Amino acid sequence: MKPARIEIFPSGELGIVWEDGHESFYPGKDLRCQCRCALCVDEATGRKILDDARVPGDVRPARADPVGNYGINIAFSDGHSTGIYANRWLREHCPCGGPH
Repeated sequence: MKPARIEIFPSGELGIVWEDGHESFYPGKDLRCQCRCALCVDEATGRKILDDARVPGDVRPARADPVGNYGINIAFSDGHSTGIYANRWLREHCPCGGPH
């Protein structure tokens, strides 16, 4: 499943309209705290090294760019920009609580 449209809202949410019409809205801090890049998760152990308490409460996506057919690179207002969020992961973690 791929995004048909990606939008950053003034509220700090990242919105995705998927190819099948499903809409997902992700709070900025939640996305930032879920980053799986090498700066946030130890590559050897898989242990999270990002301290969520150090992420500003008002962090928000500043830019969101598709990466091939598999994901989205999100640059955040706190300067972090190395994480790629897989489309599959985003869809499976849609905050709507409905079927994905």
